[in-house]
Amino acid sequence: MKNRILLPLLLLCTARLACGAPLPSAEITSKAFGDTRGVLVVVDCDKGEVFSSNPKLAKEAFGPCSTFKIWNTLIGLEEGIIKGADEPFWKWDGQERSLPGWNKDQTLREAFKASCVPAYQELARKIGRERMQGWINKLDYGNKDLCGRPDGFWLPRAGQKCILISPEEQAQMVCRLLAGKLPFGEASVATLEEIMKSETTDRGTMYGKTGSGLRDADRGAAKGVDFDMGWWVGFLRHGGKHYAFACLVLGPGLSGKDARRIAESVFRSGGML
Repeated sequence: MKNRILLPLLLLCTARLACGAPLPSAEITSKAFGDTRGVLVVVDCDKGEVFSSNPKLAKEAFGPCSTFKIWNTLIGLEEGIIKGADEPFWKWDGQERSLPGWNKDQTLREAFKASCVPAYQELARKIGRERMQGWINKLDYGNKDLCGRPDGFWLPRAGQKCILISPEEQAQMVCRLLAGKLPFGEASVATLEEIMKSETTDRGTMYGKTGSGLRDADRGAAKGVDFDMGWWVGFLRHGGKHYAFACLVLGPGLSGKDARRIAESVFRSGGML
């Protein structure tokens, strides 16, 4: 009798591992966010199924902050400006900045991990306004507006316009990248994945990039704080499947670290990480 019970349970567990975990539940995400305003969008890239914890907010566009480094990196690799993950990428200009990790020469891996803004601004200048606009158009990235800021259009600043993209668009773009539907070579994508890998467990591997910033003045940027918005954008490999995600949090003092913490909590609770 015991074997008759255990066998179906074993088959069910095996099927779950083979097919991957279901998308997150509203209960799990609600608990992870608590009182924090935000949204988590998760896309099953194989089935095309989408989970959104806040469908209305998922369609609202915001500045991408440093999550644009995902695409800036790929463009730089495709244009031959970046040679590899551990090759010299940025030579420090000698200007002391508030983040010590920025005050030294950087490889691509180091600059991506440190989210080194001046390094990526220099990359954008090397790509140039015309080529960058061409890439943005080909990718159909957000509202496609460089806002007259060719070396900083992805950075939200109070009183300054920036390119805008929604959480839903962020997650779907990652799905298109993984499906080979964007104009990037396999070598470029492999390099990006190498530097994006953030955590591996026996359940899955997570790849992502944080982003933090202040919203435009017309969105009511909080005074006296460094940040009032945070992103965590990337994908998860679990059970032989890909899940793209975009997590956004909004509120005084919130940053990409908070978005990452919430998304990780959801994935762990759901058995995906």
